[in-house]
Amino acid sequence: MNLPSPVRRLVCGRFTLSLDRPLVMGVVNVTPDSFSDGGRHDTIVAAIAHARRLVAEGADLLDIGGESTRPGAAPVAPDEELARVAPVVEALTDCGVPLSVDTRHPRTMRAVLERGADMINDVGAMRAPGAIDVIRESVCGVCVMHMQGEPATMQQAPAYTEVVSEVEEFLCERVDALVAAGVSRDRVVVDPGIGFGKTLRHNLLLIEALDELAAAGQPVLVGVSRKSMIGELTGRSADRRLAGSLAAMLAAVARGAAIVRVHDVAETRDALRVWQAIDAAQ
Repeated sequence: MNLPSPVRRLVCGRFTLSLDRPLVMGVVNVTPDSFSDGGRHDTIVAAIAHARRLVAEGADLLDIGGESTRPGAAPVAPDEELARVAPVVEALTDCGVPLSVDTRHPRTMRAVLERGADMINDVGAMRAPGAIDVIRESVCGVCVMHMQGEPATMQQAPAYTEVVSEVEEFLCERVDALVAAGVSRDRVVVDPGIGFGKTLRHNLLLIEALDELAAAGQPVLVGVSRKSMIGELTGRSADRRLAGSLAAMLAAVARGAAIVRVHDVAETRDALRVWQAIDAAQ
């Protein structure tokens, strides 16, 4: 099988990012029910301040979300989601890094892109009617993620015949759909969706096989920070999962992850500096 050449840069709205080193995407949850931070940044003022701290700590991108997609989460109406994230996007357009918005709603996608967002991070993988049209009509970057089911029910009984090949096949199909619509490959990132309709074993198998997904050519984004798999392995609550999160992040990077989505930016940057120094010394 002839695979496309690896994408070496990410065209992301106002920015073009080199993928010569792993990029750190800082998480900004503007939600009252986030599993990871307990809604500590759910006000607009708090979210903006937190985002600026993440940039100061070394975030290469920010990912702003107004709808929790934790297991069991109820959907949020686009109007409410937009009311949460739009002011944050507008306030951060001068922060010096690309602004990604974590949304699966085309209406929200269009509105935040008009307000200065540079990327859309869609857990629905651009399957909502009109979503691909929004991306095609813009110059933004886009991340498509694999999720089995919906957030409200995805962890009830996840099942696969062969999780790695099924996730890879799904993501390649979504990339092909975007490219067929006229979106260039250097605007597209894929995410295997750790914790989204997967058991602990599914998650571990996907991380172990990330090099297979990376070999398909598209940059791979991985989010393991503070997730339940870390809790299952360590017995730690969400606010005590830093060490486990860093270990999983480095395992993902070692297997080809181009972008890591994290809550703890400073600690992630330190871990990556050490890992890269050791790798460069070989």
